[in-house]
Amino acid sequence: MAPRYPFNFKPEGKPFRLAKYYAIASFVVLIVISFPFAIFISKGAKDIVVKDFFEDYRNTVGENLNNQFWNYFAMPVASVYGQINLGNEDQQKLLDTQMKFAIRGSNIELLKIYSIVDGMVVYSTDQKYFKEKAVETPEYLKAVNGETSSVMISEGMDFWGLGGGVKKVKAFIPITQWLTSDPDKKNAIVIGVFEVILNMTKQYNSILKLQYFIFGVSLFLIALIFFVLLLIVHNAEEIILKRADEQKRLEEQLHMAERLAALGQMVAGVSHEIKNPLGIIQSTAELLTGMSQTDDTQKRLSLVIKEESIRLNNTVSEFLDFARPHELNIQECRLDEIIRKNISFLASELEKNGIKVRDNLEGRRLLIQADPERLYRVFLNLIINSMQAIKDAGEINISVYEVEGGYRIIIEDTGMGIDKENMTKIFNPFFTTKEKGSGLGLSIVRNIIEGHDGTITIENAEVSGTRVTIELPRA
Repeated sequence: MAPRYPFNFKPEGKPFRLAKYYAIASFVVLIVISFPFAIFISKGAKDIVVKDFFEDYRNTVGENLNNQFWNYFAMPVASVYGQINLGNEDQQKLLDTQMKFAIRGSNIELLKIYSIVDGMVVYSTDQKYFKEKAVETPEYLKAVNGETSSVMISEGMDFWGLGGGVKKVKAFIPITQWLTSDPDKKNAIVIGVFEVILNMTKQYNSILKLQYFIFGVSLFLIALIFFVLLLIVHNAEEIILKRADEQKRLEEQLHMAERLAALGQMVAGVSHEIKNPLGIIQSTAELLTGMSQTDDTQKRLSLVIKEESIRLNNTVSEFLDFARPHELNIQECRLDEIIRKNISFLASELEKNGIKVRDNLEGRRLLIQADPERLYRVFLNLIINSMQAIKDAGEINISVYEVEGGYRIIIEDTGMGIDKENMTKIFNPFFTTKEKGSGLGLSIVRNIIEGHDGTITIENAEVSGTRVTIELPRA
């Protein structure tokens, strides 16, 4: 009968596979949506930083140029010549000297001075612009009205502000003069305009690096969240699969218990019917053997009938033990003594077959709450199985380890091992690979172990032979 699962649940499927696909799809969608959004946000932040930084820098440059113009050119010229006349060669040379000194070591590529009267270039660090007429751009007109303004110039490739090319700022700065009657400098007279071209590529690229760093951190956090989600899904899937396997195992045990219960009832009834006639046959055979008028042939046949009746009676008793397990007589006992008792009982057979038994019980006192007679039968059955699996001389290793709340007993032999196709059948009632035997030994062993709230597993050893692992609670 195939195991039944509630709500048609089958553990061999992948219960979290859909969640895993959803996590991957969510990550892709998140990247597709967040990538341009992150660029937009970081670009907006960059533009704000650029605007604030460049405006501050531009204002600083304008203030420096104004101071240099008035303190080191206009005032000395006024005191010597009485008025400013840039047509005068000496004044022009002085202006050129002071302006070049003012922009020395800075990132100013070009400096022009416009006359407010006719809008002509009256000074330029590049002579090709001298006497050029001003283009009345909004920025220039703002400067004429006493307001500093600027515009950014990009040269070369720059895809959506992501970098590349050269970044320059063209600034228009008013040349202001304050009246002596205005000590608070609230009303200024604009007498000219500075046009300055600043190469801001280095500063701009520094801000871009910050933008890329913020963007990279955002992507890293998104990826980290995704992998954490994936890890959670993976762990959850492992837990679900383990629970599904455990559920499957428990349901198989339940169905096995149901089948065994029905089988046990049948076996108990049949065994009871067989046991009474067997007793009569055995008694009759004993009576015939003891009669004086019975000849040797009759005695020999009666003895055979008796021996076979005893053997058959033992088999029927095994059936009854399987069908109707005895109640456990739980008491405090010593696990080490139970195992040593088995080894002592089988010592002659072990020696005759050249089998050595090794254990780690020397000097140990392993107390346990259990039924000593039933545990004795468990270990007797298992050691005999190991003996029968060893064809020639070999070894049986019995190791007991203390684990949390109980003991782990490992019985390992150097025998032939178990065929793979038989591994799943070894605990089935009436299954045996021996010529003689009821096939109930391991079934009874498992019933006794599980009656003690323990577990038993049997597997092939790494090199050769079989390993039996039993776990028993102390109480």
